[in-house]
Amino acid sequence: MSIKILGLNKQEVYKLTIDLNELLANFQVYYQNLRGLHWNIKGKSFFELHVKFEELYTDAQEKVDLVAERILTLEGTPLHTFEDYLALASIQTGKSISQDVEAVQLIVKSLDKLIEIERNILERSDAANDEGTNSLMSDFIAEQEKTIWMMKAWLA
Repeated sequence: MSIKILGLNKQEVYKLTIDLNELLANFQVYYQNLRGLHWNIKGKSFFELHVKFEELYTDAQEKVDLVAERILTLEGTPLHTFEDYLALASIQTGKSISQDVEAVQLIVKSLDKLIEIERNILERSDAANDEGTNSLMSDFIAEQEKTIWMMKAWLA
């Protein structure tokens, strides 16, 4: 008889917590990028983007918490140091970006990467019958796809 966590195979859950920690690390870099964009944006789009970046970093902060809590629910330990985040994250850090187009392009690239990670987690969580993680990833993906559409419309 295999060991279960929340009725799920413990080994599959362990793999999910590793993937979720990768997502957490990338979300933390994305979040910090958004803070920097919010602080440093300049130009004629300042007022609209300053507000939009705050909206996005507030949403990212909520998602960071949801991912960490999901890891804890699955009896894992969420990463919590910048050292760990930077070692694991694949999202580009956006240093000293102040121009509107470059800022929005960074957001689109970052969201593309987050969705890629989330789709991988969704495949693994689906195979593990982990409906809680499935639901979380599906919600994230749907929201982020819409944000990408809007950002690309702004860039056009």
